[in-house]
Formats: sequence, C-alpha cells, structure tokens
Amino acid sequence: MVTAVLTADQLSAVEQLIDRVSERQRQDFGHISSDLKADGTLITACDRWSDAAFVEGLKKIAPGEGVLSEEGSKLVPDSRAYWVVDPLDGTTNFAAGIPYWAISVARFVDGRPSEVFLDVPALRQRIVAFKGRGAFRNGEVLSAETRLLANSACVSLCSRSIRVLQRKPDQPFPGKIRLLGVASLNLVSVAMGQTLGALEATPRIWDLAAAWLVLEELECPIRWLGADPSLLKPGQDLSQAPFPMLAAGSVAQLNRLLPWAEALSEG
Repeated sequence: MVTAVLTADQLSAVEQLIDRVSERQRQDFGHISSDLKADGTLITACDRWSDAAFVEGLKKIAPGEGVLSEEGSKLVPDSRAYWVVDPLDGTTNFAAGIPYWAISVARFVDGRPSEVFLDVPALRQRIVAFKGRGAFRNGEVLSAETRLLANSACVSLCSRSIRVLQRKPDQPFPGKIRLLGVASLNLVSVAMGQTLGALEATPRIWDLAAAWLVLEELECPIRWLGADPSLLKPGQDLSQAPFPMLAAGSVAQLNRLLPWAEALSEG
C-alpha cells in the first residue's frame, strides 16, 4: 500500500542503501574508465552498478512504487508515489578524477517531491528534505536565515547556460561565475547560501528532483523557463525532456538574474 510519507523504517532503509552506494563509489573513484552513451554523455560501470542497486533496493523498500532513473526506465511511473534517481550526477567529474559528484534520490507523491536525499560521497555530506518539514545537512537543520547570512556573490552556471555571456557581451554578469559540473549541486548551492543563484539550461528530471524540494523548503524562488515538471503525466517519456530553470536565494536576486535566464531562449 502506497503511503503519503515514508515510515521511519523505510527512511532508515533508504539511508542505508545510499550509504552502500556511496561507499562503493568512493572505492571506485580514481580506478575506473568510462565510455559514451548514445547521447554522447559519459557513463561508467559504477553508474550502471549504482543504478541497478537503487532500482532493486527501492523496490524492496517501497513495493508498488515505480522507479525512474537516468540509467534505467525514463518513463514516468503510473503509481501514485514513485522514485526519481540519478545514481551518479557529475559522471564527467567522477571519470576525470575530480572529487565532486552527487547521488540524487527523490520520492514523488502526486507529482511533487515528498522526501529527497542528496549525497556528496567525497565530502561525506548528505542533505535531506521532507515536504513541509524542512531540510537538513548531516542531521543539522538548514534555514533560510542561515542562507541569507552567507552573503555569497557567486552564481552557478551549467556548461550550456554559459552561452548567455555571448548573448549579452556589452553587459557585466551580475555575479562571480561558478561551474561545478554537477547539476543537482549547482541548484542546491543556492539553498545552502553558497551561491545567490543557479541557471541550468537543460537539466533532466533526475538532475533537479532532489534539489527542487530542498530549494522549496528553504524558501528559494524557482522560475521554470520551459516545461513545468509538476505537470508530468504517467507514461511520459522523459529521456529527452529538459526542464530549464533559474533558482535564486530571494525574489530580488531572481529578478536580477531573470534577463540572463531569458537570454537562453534568444535566437
């Protein structure tokens, strides 16, 4: 039977599953080769193992709830609750020996993220959020007040959104640019106060699923620049569906960055 929220035992089981995958990724880091997927992006054996571990594990933890994952089925499940998983976000970093990647696991209920987990194996950090119940990093409460005190001047761009600089060559960009190479962490950096905004040109649903709820729980405004991921339909194929978005630490910062976000669609 599908429930609106996970039980304490289920939450613990999900954390243990992420622990197991995170440990395997740390062991494989620096000792693995990569190849190309059909879309030209990198994949490693560790991506495949991690994906299979999550698909198998989550089906045992939450029977009857479908799993949508980057390396597995990309069709929106027809169950009321389902999981959206990116088993290794930042494969390019991982394969290149750059110790910055993430595991993104999100449970959706009625089309919106309900419980999410974002693990950074190399830093041994885990951010979790529960709809209406807040967000936490390694067990400590995160708050909007803490974010605002950080006073960051950085803005996170993805490799594809960097082209906005070419479309406004006569205007200074309103922030110090950072390209972290990990979509989920680019977005959650806003909620953490590490950046004042993040612009993602082509994130897939598995890139943004966990960060989405963390941003909402910490009162960070989001502007969808194309399709709205809250309108997904059962059976919808998301393999080639981007959800361009802008996230910011405040409405004022969102408005300041919005002209640059809108420049993504120019031309």
